[in-house]
Amino acid sequence: MDEKSGESLTTVLVAGAANLTIALAKLVAGVVGGSAAMLSEAAHSAADTVTEVLLLVSVRRSGRPADRRHPFGHGKAGFVWAMMAAVATLVGGAGFSITHGLHEIAHGERLSNLTLSYVVLAVSFVMESVSLTRSVSQLRAEAARYEVTPIRLVRATSDTALKAVLFEDVAALAGLLIAAGGLLGSHLTGSALWDGAASVAIGLLLLVIALSLIQANLSLLIGQAAPPQLETGIRAVLVTQPEVENVVELLTMMIGPGAVLVAAKIDFRDEASAAGVEIACDEVDRRLRESFPGVEQVFLDPTPTRRR
Repeated sequence: MDEKSGESLTTVLVAGAANLTIALAKLVAGVVGGSAAMLSEAAHSAADTVTEVLLLVSVRRSGRPADRRHPFGHGKAGFVWAMMAAVATLVGGAGFSITHGLHEIAHGERLSNLTLSYVVLAVSFVMESVSLTRSVSQLRAEAARYEVTPIRLVRATSDTALKAVLFEDVAALAGLLIAAGGLLGSHLTGSALWDGAASVAIGLLLLVIALSLIQANLSLLIGQAAPPQLETGIRAVLVTQPEVENVVELLTMMIGPGAVLVAAKIDFRDEASAAGVEIACDEVDRRLRESFPGVEQVFLDPTPTRRR
C-alpha cells in the first residue's frame, strides 16, 4: 500500500470509529427522548459507519497490485465499493430519515426529557469535528502536492474515499445543527412538527450527498479523463521532447484513485530515426512518471499529422 492509500485508510478508520460511537449514543438519546430527529441522526451515523466499512474495503481492494487478469491493476475496484457506500448512505440514511420524519409530522409523537439528546449532540459535534479536521488535513496536503486549491482538488480528485469521508463529515456537522434546531423548536413550542421537519431536512441533506457521490463514482467507472490541469502538464512534457513535432491526440483515463493512464498519438520529426523514436518514447515515459507520480501507464503511438 502506498503512502497516499495509507493516508486515506487512516482517514477512513478515524471517521468509522467516530461514527460507530456516535450512532450508539444517538440511538440511546433518541429512544429516551422520543425524538425523530435524534433517531434520524442515529440512522445517519449508522449509515456512515457502514459507509466507512465499505470505503475501507475500497481502499484495500484498489491498492492490490496488477496481475495477469488485471494488467492495469485493481484501482477501479475502489470506485465500485465507493459507489456501494454512497448507495448505503442513500438507502440507510436518507430513506429512514425522510420517512420517519414524515411519520412524526403526520402523527405527532410527544417528546420527553431531551437533556440527554442535547448532551449527545454536543459530544457528537466535537467528535465529528475531529474526523473533519483529519479529512481537511489530508485534503490540504494533497492540494499542496498538486499545487491547486483544496476546493478545486475535491471537485477533481479520484480519491473517492477521501471525498466520501469529507462530504459525510460536513453533512454530519450540518445534520447535528439541524437536529439541535428541531429539538429546540419542539422544546419551546411543544409541537413535534419541528422535530419531524428536522428529520426530513437531515434526510434531504443525505440524499444530496449520496447522489453527488454516486454521480462522481459513476463517471470514474465509465472512464473519466484526468483533470484538465494534469492533461495540460502531460501535453507540455510531450511537446518539449526534441524529437516530437506535434501531439496529434492525447487521451487520459483515471484507472484508480490518483492513478492515470496516458495514451497519445505523436507526430515525430521526419529526421528522427527508428532508434531515435524508441529512445524518445522511453524518455517521455520516464519524464511523465517523474513529473506526475499518478501516471502509471504510458502508451505512445507514432502517428503523422494529417495534412490538408
